[in-house]
Amino acid sequence: MKKKMRNRFGALIAGFGCLACAVLLPMQALASDGSSYVYDGYTYDFYGNAKESPAMFQLERTISAENMNGVALSSVDDVCTSEDGRIFTIDTTESRMNVFDVGGNLLFTTKLVRTVDGAIALDENGNQIMLNAPEGVFVHEKEQEIYIADTGNKRIVVLDLATYGLLRIINAPEELAGVTQFVPSKIAVDLADRIYVVVQSSYEGILELTRDGEFSGYYGVNTPRVSLTDYFWKSIASDEQKAQMAKVYAPAFNNITLDGEGFVMAVTYDSSASDMVFRLNSKGENVLRMEGNTPVIGDVWNLSSTDAGSQFVDIAVTDFGTYALLDRNKGRIFLYNFDGELLNAFGSRGNLKGEFKSPTSIAWLGDRLVITDDILNYIYILTPTAFGKAVLEGNESYYFGDWDSALVSFKQALDLNANYEAAYSGIGKNYLMKEDYKTAMYYFKMGNNRVFYSKAYNGFRGEWLESHFMIIMILFIILVVAVIGSEVRYHKQSKVKAKAAVAILNSRKGRAEEE
Repeated sequence: MKKKMRNRFGALIAGFGCLACAVLLPMQALASDGSSYVYDGYTYDFYGNAKESPAMFQLERTISAENMNGVALSSVDDVCTSEDGRIFTIDTTESRMNVFDVGGNLLFTTKLVRTVDGAIALDENGNQIMLNAPEGVFVHEKEQEIYIADTGNKRIVVLDLATYGLLRIINAPEELAGVTQFVPSKIAVDLADRIYVVVQSSYEGILELTRDGEFSGYYGVNTPRVSLTDYFWKSIASDEQKAQMAKVYAPAFNNITLDGEGFVMAVTYDSSASDMVFRLNSKGENVLRMEGNTPVIGDVWNLSSTDAGSQFVDIAVTDFGTYALLDRNKGRIFLYNFDGELLNAFGSRGNLKGEFKSPTSIAWLGDRLVITDDILNYIYILTPTAFGKAVLEGNESYYFGDWDSALVSFKQALDLNANYEAAYSGIGKNYLMKEDYKTAMYYFKMGNNRVFYSKAYNGFRGEWLESHFMIIMILFIILVVAVIGSEVRYHKQSKVKAKAAVAILNSRKGRAEEE
């Protein structure tokens, strides 16, 4: 009897276990908004504490070898997109450029370059033009061109965006100065048709070329980090000792892109660099805004003393200044707005669906994100959740001056995450632009944004002084009159006392003469 009861009890426990698994497993797979927990993120508060945040993006689809129609896919090393929704990727191992539509369908692939008419393209020596271990691709919408960094051949191949036919070849400039070898790795072209080329391991900066491929100079300042110890020893060393010391070279850039205003944005993961993210002006100076609670460095804390921290391999920026940084070290994406405020950090390395092994590049496709992985050979397309859409729309509306729409979007974000400081800060900025300084101060305080709180306070103080100007002036005049009156009375009393003292002195002198 006891044995039978034990069997029934065991069966009951097993049943409850199965029921619990059936209930809990979907909960582990999906978040409350229907997105994967893989992309649940976090932000940092003013004190550097990580704060949980809902998912801003979820996995929409992946593109892999299954979409290649029999074409080999051995790596996915770079990605860019066009305004019409095409996705351009580089397979360095197969020496190919592959083009997909947003649905993942292969539109075009090339290794052997052809002319606009479809004939095999030949170089000046009559040899077929074939890509050799390319590492970068860029779409120049203004001129409807595709620029490929043909790294193995040490040249740049320019194709027509519509036909994929060859337009021209840019070889190493004859007047190239410095020690940098012309081995293009990443590439970008601005609205003035200036070509910016990143050469891996070059410490002289970004190569700047004209549209015709003529060398213009080196662009961008990447200042190395110098320790106080090294500075001290070099300051007291002799010339002979300095010659024997190791030289400190400028860290190399790793990737570049352009923002909506034509500024070059770049990243480096060199640990000796003083900055990791750059927004370069016409002089090559870093003018990246950092007005958030934390600097633009990715993770501000390390899990262990051996943790290398964030290592950015690529950057993608929208036309409203919001940019995404791809961290290869931890497989994360860090989203910042134009002011340098961290909007969200999400993603990880692992084996779950949607996780990364070795992320290599990132690009915006409208409001979607496209991310590549060269170990899994996957292209991930992420789409924003309701929370992510509200945050992105809020920052876009604010950037373009649509204050009312921005307020609506940021309040929608707060409805989904009441502890989201970036939304409080965004609302405060909109009230600041409307010159409602008191309300702006309230929201900046809620968002722990001390930089913008100070700006709102300065505006509130100026407004208060202006509205109370007459009272202040009357009080000031009364104070001045009081001070002047006090001084007049003091001088009168001083004269009276002086006369009395003289009288006493004369009286004493007269008595002395009489005696």
